Amino acid sequence: MVFVSSLAKSAVRVTPNGVDSPAGATDQIHVEELEIFARVGVTENERANPQRLTLSITVWPTEPFGNLRDDITSATNYSGICEVARDLAAGRSDRLIETLASELASKLLQSFKIEKVRLELRKFVLPDAKHVAVIVTRTLQD
Repeated sequence: MVFVSSLAKSAVRVTPNGVDSPAGATDQIHVEELEIFARVGVTENERANPQRLTLSITVWPTEPFGNLRDDITSATNYSGICEVARDLAAGRSDRLIETLASELASKLLQSFKIEKVRLELRKFVLPDAKHVAVIVTRTLQD
């Protein structure tokens, strides 16, 4: 599911998903539970085959939605964000999901006109838990 939300501007705002927005960056794009596959795990056996992960992404575009004038070329390409995330994850082999999440956040900041990104990366590895998740938030200043 992909949805876009817009909020009135303020110095700092707590959004419906609980993320603080920096001043001037209140418009967000959110992708919920994108399915990706990656080789991630502490043991070689765990990294032997790609495993299913889910990734939720919130980005704060540099251009407010009100300035887009319904022009697709001015908008943040959320389909492109998903493609970059899938491709990066598929091409890596990491021991920690923390490493993968951090690298994904850095890549998205470098590749798109966004000033902030928040990722929640979920792994389904514990039999007695729904999932394990890491959450990273990065800005252009980081």
